[in-house]
Amino acid sequence: MEPLPLPLASDHAGLPLKLALKAALEAEGHAVHDLGTHGPESVDYPDYAAKVAQAVASGQAPFGILVCGTGIGMAIAANRRPGIRAAVLHDSTEARLTRAHNDANIACFGARTIGAETAIDALRAFLATPFEGGRHQRRVDKLDPDSAKPGA
Repeated sequence: MEPLPLPLASDHAGLPLKLALKAALEAEGHAVHDLGTHGPESVDYPDYAAKVAQAVASGQAPFGILVCGTGIGMAIAANRRPGIRAAVLHDSTEARLTRAHNDANIACFGARTIGAETAIDALRAFLATPFEGGRHQRRVDKLDPDSAKPGA
């Protein structure tokens, strides 16, 4: 796989898993942009989700990665931005299917619900799986009606 620019962020609960994902991505040659947090002090996850979602929505990066305690808060916060399709991932099967069928563009992980090796495997599958389009495109278009193509 060709190296990608990848924004990555976590809250305090997700910091250890974020660092493991960052190390794995950098070892594979990806240009990781660590948008925080950088310490164990309590922070608000929506602030970090917004940074990654902005980078993806603006086209600065094709995908983003977010980590919090469960991944759920990050996914909810990121999905508030038009054009973002963030999914909480627990394994590589979910990662492949959410890319292939939902054209997800942000992978979210729960540091309290998934181990580092499983998360790294899921992230690799997420980044390597293309969107299938076809019947799935019609459904994805309905997720963000304001940006849907005319006639969709």
